[in-house]
Amino acid sequence: MKIVIIGNSAAAIGCIEGIRSHDLVTEITVITDEKYMAYSRPLISYYLWGKAEKKNMFYREDDFYEKANVKLITGQKVISIDTAKMQVTTEGNFIEKYDKLLIATGASPFVPPVEGLEGKDNIFTFLKWDDAEALKEIVGPEKHAVVVGAGLIGIKVAEGLLPHCKSVTIVELADRVLPMVLDDAASKIVAKIVENKGISLELGNSAVKIEGNKSVEGVVLKDGKYLICDILVMAVGVRPNTQLAKDAGIEVNRGILVDDFCKTNVANIYAAGDVTESFDSVAGDKKIMALWPNAYVQGETAGLDMTTDKLEKPILFPMNSVTIFGYPIITAGIQPDEKCTVLEKEDESGLARLVFKANKLVGMMLLGKVDRAGIYTSMISDGTLIEKPESLLEEGFGLNWFSKEIRKEKMK
Repeated sequence: MKIVIIGNSAAAIGCIEGIRSHDLVTEITVITDEKYMAYSRPLISYYLWGKAEKKNMFYREDDFYEKANVKLITGQKVISIDTAKMQVTTEGNFIEKYDKLLIATGASPFVPPVEGLEGKDNIFTFLKWDDAEALKEIVGPEKHAVVVGAGLIGIKVAEGLLPHCKSVTIVELADRVLPMVLDDAASKIVAKIVENKGISLELGNSAVKIEGNKSVEGVVLKDGKYLICDILVMAVGVRPNTQLAKDAGIEVNRGILVDDFCKTNVANIYAAGDVTESFDSVAGDKKIMALWPNAYVQGETAGLDMTTDKLEKPILFPMNSVTIFGYPIITAGIQPDEKCTVLEKEDESGLARLVFKANKLVGMMLLGKVDRAGIYTSMISDGTLIEKPESLLEEGFGLNWFSKEIRKEKMK
């Protein structure tokens, strides 16, 4: 049997390791339009900052593909999937046959229309290693950088730019930073940290015009404010790379639709990672969950389903872990609604907010002190029944909360 994987990030690595966990014979080919072996995308902001070297960027060891007996084809973009002939074709007219196929094409930056945006130099997005390389080439102590978007990508690229530029300003349409991750109270904590480090925030505002001739020179905001700008980064959000799947007749909504085991509606074709819409086990609905851990689990699930029938349904739900100027933030599960109970504790160590529904932990938001994140995440995943929710915020709470048998299981 021959398996082809389109893409080479977390989902692809998960698929390879899922297959090779029990199958050393099946032929595996990975095709990627990037020139690198798999690397950790969350590290690109640290690479820009200067806190991560090239040698630290890779997701697996140099000999990973050789040891896993994987054929890696880099710098080749797949442009079509022929489901009848069961083959893929790249823009270089390279054709690869498959028995089973994984689409792990990820997502691309969404760039909203802004007057004057087209045709100017020094305008970037920030999703790949090459984006960080391009920014490293032009940063300098006299440069003024503007980042449009205060989500996870926007905050992290601003953090990476700050040591190298005269000024960094973030422009965000919402009235708070990390608007898709944090509520007002938590966002204010992060905003204060960001501003104290020297980044300017323009919240509740937007870029309406980009000025300059050959290169960007300034940004006009909705409220009329003008920002001097030598470097502009558009970090508004991402969209799944679904066109390849659509053209092949694969069912797509916002992302590629997959079942619990990452199968698409087309026989022998799977999809995993940021390109998919998958089932949120906590919220009980389907959504795009563009998150590194989920991508890996989906890829692993696909690889196992391709090669074995001994498989359990994966448990997926939104989860974010980020450190901003050394300040850790971890969120998971759902945001509270009228059916939820919310417990909160805030002190000098940080903020902890837990969300409960039907005597189960279904969501968490931790800022500053995050040492219990693994336990809370496990409880959300397992659907642990909790008689005294308030005990989860007590000073002595930890693994001792569980029975001896469960402690042994969780520490394996």
